[in-house]
Amino acid sequence: MSVSVAVTGATGRMGRAVIDAASARADVEVAAAVNRDPEGGDDAVAGVPVAPTQEFDALLRERDPDALVDFTGPESSQNYVAVAAEAGVASVVGTTGFDDRGEAALRELAEYAPVLKASNFARGVQALLGAVESAVADLPGYDVEVTETHHNGKRDAPSGTANTILDEIESAREETTERVHGREGDQPREPGEIGVHARRAGNVTGEHEVLLAGKHEEVRLTHRAENRGVFAEGALDAAVWLAGRQPGWYDFADVLGGEQ
Repeated sequence: MSVSVAVTGATGRMGRAVIDAASARADVEVAAAVNRDPEGGDDAVAGVPVAPTQEFDALLRERDPDALVDFTGPESSQNYVAVAAEAGVASVVGTTGFDDRGEAALRELAEYAPVLKASNFARGVQALLGAVESAVADLPGYDVEVTETHHNGKRDAPSGTANTILDEIESAREETTERVHGREGDQPREPGEIGVHARRAGNVTGEHEVLLAGKHEEVRLTHRAENRGVFAEGALDAAVWLAGRQPGWYDFADVLGGEQ
């Protein structure tokens, strides 16, 4: 039995990738696809009709999908998840850039329907997080710098994945003091700080590097995504796993960990 999904932002970079990935899988079908402004753009992606956002509520009632897959923007994502939660539809959220209030709003909606939010759906990134935690714990006192690179249209900086990596570092090393974003002028490194650098260029899908440097050695941990399909596949894996679960807040690590 396949899991049916509704895809928002269907004509965007990630929306297209999700629909393309779903079309190649036997365990997933796209029940509905919407986009904020389909006028003047494509009215179908990979043979899937794309409706305007205004029809999202009606489509959920009509098609009754098992899960929503959302890679849009913080405000629109919150609205989509609210509609899905009211309809009892699970939500997989890959949108980043939420502020604390937006994140709290999503967590409230998880009381009514299952919500799985992740800053990155690449399995390799989950492995990277584990490696970063171990390396930071094993190398106390080493300077830490985090650099991320994305395409020139990405809005939030640092990326959601970079912020997740930074959270992991701070959790593993209590003596961290602050995140320093870029450097200019007279700025020698202070003890405990973490350097953070965001680069936007071309059509880079996504690259994250953690540098740990001591006096006579350095360790570099890097993840590079070659294609958005890796994020789409992970999001669909999450949708299959999440469908039919009880309301609550879930993470991609739950999917990979095989939590029942």
